[in-house]
Amino acid sequence: MAPAVKKLRVGILGCGAIGSRIAKSVTQELKDYCQLAGFYDIAPDKMTKLAKALKKNDLKKRSLKELIQSCDIMVEAVSSPQTDQFVYQALSAGRHVLTMSVGRLIVAQDKIFRAAAKHHCHLLVPSGAIAGIDALKAASMEAIKKIVLTTRKPISGFTQNEYLEKKKVYLGTLKGETVLFDGPVKEAVKYFPQNINVAATLGFACGMPEKIRVRILTSPEYKINSHEIEVVGDCGRITTRTENVTCPDNPKTSWLAVLSAIKTLKDFCTGYRIGT
Repeated sequence: MAPAVKKLRVGILGCGAIGSRIAKSVTQELKDYCQLAGFYDIAPDKMTKLAKALKKNDLKKRSLKELIQSCDIMVEAVSSPQTDQFVYQALSAGRHVLTMSVGRLIVAQDKIFRAAAKHHCHLLVPSGAIAGIDALKAASMEAIKKIVLTTRKPISGFTQNEYLEKKKVYLGTLKGETVLFDGPVKEAVKYFPQNINVAATLGFACGMPEKIRVRILTSPEYKINSHEIEVVGDCGRITTRTENVTCPDNPKTSWLAVLSAIKTLKDFCTGYRIGT
């Protein structure tokens, strides 16, 4: 009889809407490829809620360190100002990391990439809510003249945004399509950390975030999240558009982004990947 294939142990950091969805997938449709090793959140009530839903109270961890020790790959789903530190800590411990809060990594990206290389670990960045990442990666092998990302989201996706509050943008008074932001990637992910991770993903994919222009729009008429990407370079022109329903548990996130993470995790655990 052939020996059983060892399943990768998955640790979930962050038990909010996204982390909980991924945890449930690990115990359901991905159970043949990996196993849930544990989950951790600084909010005990979120851990308790997830433990109850999964009927796995024994998998609650007492600290990030304990979570990292228990797994082979850590899924980061916290969108915290300390996200880069959490990811660095896991990589430095020799753990692979799948990150959802890509925008939080931009400032410390060189340090994080070095840690991954030094400890021979994979840092997985799902395509998220956009299409065309494989084409952009290929196009970046030659010169790229410009990249424009235009994101449109319903007003509900921007509630309690500090940047908009400081700019005195009152979402409840908007009557039509309104440009909330128009500028570079680093500022976009700084001011909209829960809305525009796709901009950071584009920056990592092409290696030249300074060439990306980000436009963020909203309107009372918007019901879905959409992302348009235009790339112009020596390879030609690439245009993509995705129209995504929002995550059932979090209007600030596209459902496609969650599905992208689950698929990325599955491919990593099975050992094969299609696309550039």
